[in-house]
Amino acid sequence: MTAVPQPSPSADRDTPETTPRFTIGEVLSALRGDFPDVTISKIRYLESEELVHPQRTPSGYRKFSVADVDRLRYVLAAQRDQYLPLRVIKEHLDALDRGELPPTGHPAGGVAGGPVPSAPLPAAEFAEAAGLSAAQLADCVQFGLLNADSQGRHRVTDLPVGRAVAGLARHGIEPRHLRVYRTAVEREAALLEQLVAPVLLARSEEARARAGEQLQELAELSAQLHGGLLETRLREVLGG
Repeated sequence: MTAVPQPSPSADRDTPETTPRFTIGEVLSALRGDFPDVTISKIRYLESEELVHPQRTPSGYRKFSVADVDRLRYVLAAQRDQYLPLRVIKEHLDALDRGELPPTGHPAGGVAGGPVPSAPLPAAEFAEAAGLSAAQLADCVQFGLLNADSQGRHRVTDLPVGRAVAGLARHGIEPRHLRVYRTAVEREAALLEQLVAPVLLARSEEARARAGEQLQELAELSAQLHGGLLETRLREVLGG
């Protein structure tokens, strides 16, 4: 269940929870344990959407309070666990700031503290939940990064891909630049499929379970290899 943050206090009432003290890097470190995919760019984006309001030092640096960090946790958990779009999360936070209970439901099927919606999302709701524009979502489909069903809807399980594309777009990397990822994944999946194919020939539930476990382990090792190789290459770029 998503923890509910305290209402945002008035600016003239400092408490230990609301006194700005953390840099954006310290906030990132505090959140990474629960949200490994969070980035400084993501935190800045949530600020630009007015979901969190850090104070600024005279030199322009952001300073976050404990209450700010709790607010970010709420936003990130609501996105991850209930697949709520930022518009709906902001309505929840605004209600809390007014001293009211947040709304309990969402048209897409997400209920705060409830089960994750399983029904596909219409394109507009999927784009909003992922942080994509309608044009960016269309490009994702065109370039094979996302798939839509016959009614133009998208699976909620594809939201992590959409959010990653949205994050890269904020750095100027558009969906058309990401076809190389799709090609690499298809080749990688084909390699892993060859490894489990003999097990799947047995056609038993036990064999499929073993294949699933093996694929999960292979996927984790593959992601570890990819991350390590990319990190090594970027260190070379930086001259490290």
